[in-house]
Amino acid sequence: MTASFPNLFSPITIGAVEIKNRILSTGHDTTIPTDGTVNEALIAYQEARARGGAGLICVQVAGVHDTARYSSHILMLDTDRAIEGYARLADRLHAHGTKVFAQLFHPGREIMESSDGTAMVAWAPSVSPSERYHVIPRAMTAAMIAEVVAGYAAAAARAKQAGIDGVELVASHGYLPAQFLNRLVNRRDDAYGGDLDNRLRFFREVLDAMRTAAGPDLVIGMRISGDEKDPEGLTEDLTLEAIAALESRLDYVSVIAGTSASLGGATHIVPPMAVGNAYVAPFAAAVKAKVAIPVLVAGRINQPHEAEQVVASGQADMCGMTRAMICDPEMARKAEAGRVDDIRACIACNQACIGHFHKGYPISCIQHPETGRELTYGTLEPAQASRKVMVVGGGPGGMKAASVAARRGHEVTLHEAAPQLGGQALLAQLLPGRSEFGGIVTNLAHEMEQAGVDVRLKSEADLGLIEREAPDAVIVATGGRPFMPPHVEFGEDAHVVDAWGVLRDQVNVGASVVIADWRSDWIGMGLAQMLAESGCHVRLAVNGLHAGELMPWYVRDMAAAKLHGLGVETIPYVRLYGADGDTVYLQHTAGEEPILIEGVDTLVLSQGHEPVSGLLDALEDHDAEVIGIGDCLAPRTAEEAVYEGLKAGWEI
Repeated sequence: MTASFPNLFSPITIGAVEIKNRILSTGHDTTIPTDGTVNEALIAYQEARARGGAGLICVQVAGVHDTARYSSHILMLDTDRAIEGYARLADRLHAHGTKVFAQLFHPGREIMESSDGTAMVAWAPSVSPSERYHVIPRAMTAAMIAEVVAGYAAAAARAKQAGIDGVELVASHGYLPAQFLNRLVNRRDDAYGGDLDNRLRFFREVLDAMRTAAGPDLVIGMRISGDEKDPEGLTEDLTLEAIAALESRLDYVSVIAGTSASLGGATHIVPPMAVGNAYVAPFAAAVKAKVAIPVLVAGRINQPHEAEQVVASGQADMCGMTRAMICDPEMARKAEAGRVDDIRACIACNQACIGHFHKGYPISCIQHPETGRELTYGTLEPAQASRKVMVVGGGPGGMKAASVAARRGHEVTLHEAAPQLGGQALLAQLLPGRSEFGGIVTNLAHEMEQAGVDVRLKSEADLGLIEREAPDAVIVATGGRPFMPPHVEFGEDAHVVDAWGVLRDQVNVGASVVIADWRSDWIGMGLAQMLAESGCHVRLAVNGLHAGELMPWYVRDMAAAKLHGLGVETIPYVRLYGADGDTVYLQHTAGEEPILIEGVDTLVLSQGHEPVSGLLDALEDHDAEVIGIGDCLAPRTAEEAVYEGLKAGWEI
């Protein structure tokens, strides 16, 4: 135990397994497996969290039947081929004193993609469509149910054979078991439908089959959503009743919120920063009051003091801190040592973790791009010789480059023209519900301080300064600035401002506003919410299929719900053509027809950015090694800037 977190770092026994602390990495798909089996990259990813002090790691969902392949990169435990990889994973995690559970999974109707582009046949209790994925499943016959139950049992036995400490039945987020429990999805009139006892029959058969196949020593638990946050989803009262009815078959229960079945419910699978911290803990407390088995909880528990409070107050026995350890694999170890200021706090941006998963790429973290790339960047190699390095620009990319280069042994000076570090992240944190984004600045600035970087603010580096300082290498991270499309025409009587001016409160905005959103990202939607909440009538004109097209799904969907509630009018498929007087001229991007919006007081431009690349261009023939990173190469996001900063720090 530690003085700061005595409850969090106390051991706990679940079933026959003792776990060294109360910190859990919950099951989460990583997109790292390539052929359905545990590979070296996944082992390296999970081992980084075990080395960092996690007490329990629950490995991502593994399909128990061929019809469980809800994505093209799912792990599978439906054949003996899977055992070897799980055995290697167990050995590597056990070497660090970490216990490991495997999630056993069938999505039912929640099929998001296939392996070859053709739609597969989804199995579910009834012919109940999935609104989110527009899947209409086949109703399972008794023989099909028995086949899937046998799949769970065989998967549990394989996990046991591989040396895994426990298995978790995934009944959360509207997947197959939850579909049997939900009377609006399960409309059967046989032994598996109707009253609660019948709707729990599938659970009982699966859990009993798993216990029979795996024996008494394997931990068997269940993950389930309390409130699915959907009008047709499970409610806390029903879930609580179901947990109590299944308690005798379980060694623990892990609770969460949300469902995959709807856009609103799905945002709670990985809740964005606009959601409150530890918001599922009250339901966990209700479960603890009802059952005697250990209760695990997750949902925006990002900091050790939050987890300590949850455990100390008796709301839950363990805390899922998954994104906290995606962002900082050493979070647990640092907390145990009392080094809380050294923890790289997750900002719940969802951009490179679940955002990558939804794009089919291995997950990572915009603050810590080493995540998901452990085989390449897992061990920082010291430089062969110390060099004098100048970093120009104190945004996220420049800060990352400086800290990595300094940690490798280089003498690093960072020059930032502004009086404050952060670059565009300082603007991003001003958007509604995005204040935590400023944490990227705090975290990277602390990393630079730890690494010994010489930071010079209000220092605009130019060729003269570089000539005088004579560095061996220059990393240029001068960022970008608002882009003004050259073809757009504005009359002198049009009131036109840019997004940066609005965020900095440097311009006046009238009561009727059009936001010309070319990039379809956080900025346009955030400005729309900000101005609508201030009382403006807002129309968001988007050069895309829909608002937030480039945003992580759950962040976008939550923002879309907010804008709808505020009465913001969204106009997709348009490009900005011009403005004069009180009229904004748009053009449909597919049909080319003109669209006029009249009665406009202010046009707000959110037209993307252009590189600030003058210094980089001027250094093209310079004697020093020169590396450009981030927006000065091409305007993108903080993720690319930080990743390129990491690579630059490694290369020098």
